[in-house]
Amino acid sequence: MDSEKLIKKLLETGALLEGHFELTSGLHSNKYFQCALLLQNPEISTELGQKIKDMFSGEKVELVAGPAVGGIIIAHEVARAFGVKSVFAERVDGKMALRRGFGVQKGQKVLLVEDVITTGGSILELVAIFKDAGADVVGIASIVDRSGGKIVFPVPFRPLLSIEVESYQARECPFCAKGAKAEKPGSRNLNRK
Repeated sequence: MDSEKLIKKLLETGALLEGHFELTSGLHSNKYFQCALLLQNPEISTELGQKIKDMFSGEKVELVAGPAVGGIIIAHEVARAFGVKSVFAERVDGKMALRRGFGVQKGQKVLLVEDVITTGGSILELVAIFKDAGADVVGIASIVDRSGGKIVFPVPFRPLLSIEVESYQARECPFCAKGAKAEKPGSRNLNRK
């Protein structure tokens, strides 16, 4: 699926929203990518997973991991395409951690997968988790890179769609200045124990 077709699918599924949003990163924007609406269609999620696998076909991927909640489905689909296991990290007391019995072996080649990347903060937490555990992080993939290619990671980063979407610090947000309340459709503030 090329960028043009992916944008079309995001629009058709209602996964590209317009309004005033507070992103998981805390930034504000007039656009929000709700990839769960895109990924609820198994045919689309399978196709995207295969496309990401194809972008990393030169790597010997032994495990695919994503951050909860947004990265779980797409990481699973990429793992299915590679024929390997999928795990996810989730926030515990504000920090990403592997739970639920998930682990990684020393030297294991891991591909990290996210649905949408804005600042890269969550995925960098995952890089640290896996490197600290002795894994070899071979790359990072995402469905959408909202930075338009401005984010630099310590490993290869390959998004399916790289598009620069305006975002603002809350104090500089033109929508807030007009008194508009931001919606928070992300998963960062879900209750976790």
